[in-house]
Amino acid sequence: MKNRKYLYLLALVPFVLVAFMYEIIPLISVISNSFFMDDGSGFGLGNYQKIFTKLLYQKAIINSIKISTLSAVAGIIIAFLGARAAHSVNGKLKGVFMAILNMVSNFAGIPLAFAYMILLGNAGVMVQFGKQFGIDALANFNLYSTNGIAMVYVYFQIPLSTLLLLPAFNGVRKEWKEASSLLGASPTQFWTRVGIPVLMPSIMSTISVLFANALAAYATVYALVMSSIALLPVQISTSFVGDVKMQKGLGGALSVVMMIIMVIAILITNYIGGRFQKGAKR
Repeated sequence: MKNRKYLYLLALVPFVLVAFMYEIIPLISVISNSFFMDDGSGFGLGNYQKIFTKLLYQKAIINSIKISTLSAVAGIIIAFLGARAAHSVNGKLKGVFMAILNMVSNFAGIPLAFAYMILLGNAGVMVQFGKQFGIDALANFNLYSTNGIAMVYVYFQIPLSTLLLLPAFNGVRKEWKEASSLLGASPTQFWTRVGIPVLMPSIMSTISVLFANALAAYATVYALVMSSIALLPVQISTSFVGDVKMQKGLGGALSVVMMIIMVIAILITNYIGGRFQKGAKR
């Protein structure tokens, strides 16, 4: 048994090496670089001071949090309805739904940006349709704004959150629904008082994943607006591949700020989910 245990541990060595080389070492390098000024003035907190005093980086932080929050909340609401519908059906219909879900979950990045340009860009099909028939909401829609970017983000948040939420619905027992129905509760009352509180830990965990996914998304937004809208991933990218010179210190500090925001969001969602979980056990 001991030999077999050591054999299993030996099989993990390649994964540990990959994690160390591509995650731990880069993380340490980014954090250490963030304390060194790019002008060669030495070790200090100058990069962080620059981030929190310069308007460009302040806007990048605010826009990133705003878009990530909006897309996560909208994505979880739509995903909840979709996962509930998928869980309530069986057979071929559920198989078709899962096939479509898996297909659209891989449609992201630059292809997604081009698809939205064709549909809702300045000369997009839906915009021209709105101008033709006098639909102001479509005719005046601005894809290249924070609200437009948030809508694009919602698209790739929905399949991801649905796939993450779907297994959690197995924890909602049919006996609970039957008991609530016998006691005279409506389906809405069951979900608001029983179903959603039971699912809340999974919902909050999914929200934290969606928030982190949107906060770090880069390819789609860069293809749409490049650097015309200040966002953290775009500012990090321009720091490392700038036209003038590479700013490893500033880019590292921006990366650390983004990681701190992610950690805070995860801690908040885990705390809320934990509170609901404790309440459900009582």
